[in-house]
Amino acid sequence: MAVVFFMATMVLYFTGTVFFLAYLMRRSEALSKVSLGITAVGFGTHTLALAMRMIGAGQAPLPSFHEALSFFAWTLVLVFLAVEFRHHIHVLGSFILPLALLSLVSAAVLPEQVPTLKPVLKTLWVHVALSMLGAVGFAVAFVAGVMYLIQDGLLKSKRFNVLYAKLPALDFLDHLNQQSIVFGFPLLTLGIITGAISAGLTKGSYLSWNPEQTWALVTWFFYFVVLLGRLTVGWRAKRAAYLTIIGFAGVILTLVGVVLKGHGPVS
Repeated sequence: MAVVFFMATMVLYFTGTVFFLAYLMRRSEALSKVSLGITAVGFGTHTLALAMRMIGAGQAPLPSFHEALSFFAWTLVLVFLAVEFRHHIHVLGSFILPLALLSLVSAAVLPEQVPTLKPVLKTLWVHVALSMLGAVGFAVAFVAGVMYLIQDGLLKSKRFNVLYAKLPALDFLDHLNQQSIVFGFPLLTLGIITGAISAGLTKGSYLSWNPEQTWALVTWFFYFVVLLGRLTVGWRAKRAAYLTIIGFAGVILTLVGVVLKGHGPVS
C-alpha cells in the first residue's frame, strides 16, 4: 500500500509542478489555487507513504537512500506549505515543488528495501534526519537566491512582466535567504556530529576523510563563512544569493557522492 501512495504522490507532485510552472507565465490566480490544492493532496499521500513504510519496517527507515530522499522532498513541501500559509507567496511553489519532484524521482530509482540495522546503528536515522533537514534549509536558501537574482534582473532591465508581478519583494527574498541558512546550518552541524559519533561507535574512528565526509565538512565550512558574513559583516542581496546557489551545489555533490558509494545504509 505504501508503494501505491508513493506513486500517487509522484503523479500529484508532477501535476502540481506543471500547474505551478503554468502559473509563472499567466495572470490567472486560479492556477495557483489549483496548484496549491494538488500539492496539499500530494503532501497527504506522501505522509501516508512514509508512515506506512515506517510501520512496515518497524523502525525509522531513513537509513535507506530511497527514504532519505523521500523525506527530503516531504520536508521541502512541508516548508513550502508553512511559508504559503503564513505569507501567501504562491510563486514559491513554482520553484520548490519541481525540486521536491526531482528528489522524489531520484528516490524512485533507488532500492526501496529498508536495511535491517545492527543494534549499534539503530540511531543512525537521527544523523540522516538532521542532515536532510539541514539540506532542506539550504535548498530553500537556494530557491530564495534564484528568485532574488531573477527579480533583480527584471527590475534592472525594467521588464515589469507577469513574472515580476508574482515574485516577492527583494527585501523579503533576502530575509528568506538568511533565515533559511540560520535554520539549516545548526541542523547540518548536528547531523555531522551525530554521524561522527555513529562512525566512532561502528568503525572506531570519528573521521575517516573519505570523499563524502570531506565534501560535507567543506560544505559546512562554506555555509559557516556565509552565515558569519551575513550576521556580522552584513553580506546581503546579490552576493548572498550567489553564495547560497554555490553552496547548494556542494550539498548536491555530497549527496551524489554518498549515493554513488553504494546502495546500502546512508553513512
